[in-house]
Amino acid sequence: MFEEDNEQIIKKKMKSARIKHVIITLVIALLVAVASSEYTLYYYLNRYNVKEDYSEDASKNIDSIAKTLKNIRKTYVDNAFIGEIDEEKVFEEAIKGYINGLGDEYSEYMTADEWEDFQADALGNYVGVGIYISTDKSGNVIVLSPIKGTPAEEAGLESGDIIAFVNDESTVGMTPEEVSSRVKGEEGTKVKITVIRDSEYKYFDIERKAIKVYHVESEMLDNNIGYISLATFDEGCAEEIKDEYIKLEFQGAKKIILDLRNNTGGLVVEALNILDLILPNGATELITVDARDSKKTEYSKNDPIINCDIVVLVNEYSASASEILVGALKDNNKATIVGTNTYGKGVIQTVIPIPDGSALKLTTNEYYTPNMTKINKIGIEPDYVVEQDEETEEDEQLEKAIEILK
Repeated sequence: MFEEDNEQIIKKKMKSARIKHVIITLVIALLVAVASSEYTLYYYLNRYNVKEDYSEDASKNIDSIAKTLKNIRKTYVDNAFIGEIDEEKVFEEAIKGYINGLGDEYSEYMTADEWEDFQADALGNYVGVGIYISTDKSGNVIVLSPIKGTPAEEAGLESGDIIAFVNDESTVGMTPEEVSSRVKGEEGTKVKITVIRDSEYKYFDIERKAIKVYHVESEMLDNNIGYISLATFDEGCAEEIKDEYIKLEFQGAKKIILDLRNNTGGLVVEALNILDLILPNGATELITVDARDSKKTEYSKNDPIINCDIVVLVNEYSASASEILVGALKDNNKATIVGTNTYGKGVIQTVIPIPDGSALKLTTNEYYTPNMTKINKIGIEPDYVVEQDEETEEDEQLEKAIEILK
């Protein structure tokens, strides 16, 4: 069981976070009105064809909340609050609260610094400890896996660790992106990470280093089987997959295992680029539906380079772009899927840069497999369901994939 004092700390912080969220959600609209310059509003209305009557309704709502904000600030905060007010911090947190109020777990407002970090992550270069993180079904931020050869691996962080505190700040209510921003910092500095493992707290002081993410790893297995592991769909990963396949083919690979376990997604375009390497020209890769029920279909654009039997490994943390890739391969009968049911993140986010350097990440599309199979909140069931026994060091899912290809 957890220590009682730590449980009380978490409960208090959760209560505080809820109160803070309610207040922020109430007062956000005025700040959004300030942030939404004519240029930004023009861009948004034209980008998404927003009707004028909708924007007028939104403006009325903003005006109403702005009035409440003004009253709270003038009547209560200015007269009673004894602390220093960081206006920039209030501004940023208020916008975050408004986007959180949409009730979508994947939409978020990113400050200029957070947007810069986001882009660095997509390129696979940043200063941190070297971990892939996500949320579990309970909303906890967890370690998916430490990156090989990084401070996190050397320190002993493990897959499944629940990140409870970063530098003694509770992560309750935080998104993976918010936790990630706190783990990162200047090279050579240390970060204290407290995790929950097997119902016990474990503490790590880890030195931050420049991390270079290598998205793809490969090796030759017996029986002319090539193994390729893809960690994340960051920029350039499709080209890396192509290079690794050519290398394996030169070494004699006639069959391929593609490991997407713990791959929570990334850039959709990279998933489509990988499908271009496998599917015949003109094959359906992805169907998306936007907020106006407008349907768009993506098709393979090239003749395939990878022409062999493929087994794809998945688990409960294979999500988003991973599911796009898996769904297309399965529906086009180009691969056999092995593992456990995938995560079920069947929605796509669009990042909209704002002129002040910040950005909005909004859920704008739901996607379906080529056979119009729904993924969101459901996931993809493998052709062969194989549970991984945590008590053994054997990789039973990989062994099943090898058995199928043999």
